[in-house]
Amino acid sequence: MFSAQGPSLRELAVQALSSVEHGYDLLAPKFDHTPFRTPDGILDATAGALRSLGPFKDGLDVCCGTGAGMRVLKPLCEGRNTGVDFSAGMLAQARKAHPDAEWVRGDVRALTFDDEFDLAVTFGALGHVLPAERPAVFAGVHRALRPGGLFAFPIGAPPSPASGWYWALLGFDLAMRVRNALWRPPFVMYYRTCPLGAVRRDLAAAGFAVTTAPLADLGRREDGGPRYRLVLARKPGTPGHEARPGE
Repeated sequence: MFSAQGPSLRELAVQALSSVEHGYDLLAPKFDHTPFRTPDGILDATAGALRSLGPFKDGLDVCCGTGAGMRVLKPLCEGRNTGVDFSAGMLAQARKAHPDAEWVRGDVRALTFDDEFDLAVTFGALGHVLPAERPAVFAGVHRALRPGGLFAFPIGAPPSPASGWYWALLGFDLAMRVRNALWRPPFVMYYRTCPLGAVRRDLAAAGFAVTTAPLADLGRREDGGPRYRLVLARKPGTPGHEARPGE
């Protein structure tokens, strides 16, 4: 499915009936050949928007998967780069792709880092975190950052109800809720549980100062708004680089 190197429909079905951790262990060898891997265009737009806010010393990729986020961290961070994920299979692929980075197996809802990083990023992972769990994730990232450190991630604008994507994502989330009501272990992956307003509130509650910046390279919607924004959550204190005012 997706390409000759990607998973088959049967493999995806087996993954979807597994836990999140085991499902990604199964998918890991073929993950980079699926649409689920964050596209290079989004990674490059994020790196471009962050470039003027750096350089940074040490970088952290939260829910790193197979290590795509290193495309952002390596050019921006002058020190060590670390990825954390709870899937051993995904981390094995990340180690192969980026042997010069550090890889840690752990639960992002209970991060154990303290004042170790200057830049943290995450890509496409918030849908794996239930809204009730999001405060713990953001609190852990806040602890992991040094004073003045920055947590940054892109977030897409919600599709219009007139768009086919709106109904496709709604249908996917409803199907996942039915699946999780009927089958154990649950597989947490929702597209509509992390709207920008809720994310901003949870980041602020964790102690971050939050702004956003449009990722202009990724285009605009029909209403003129950006298709993607970059969330910039700053941990108060110094040293650090002040984020430019966002929208």
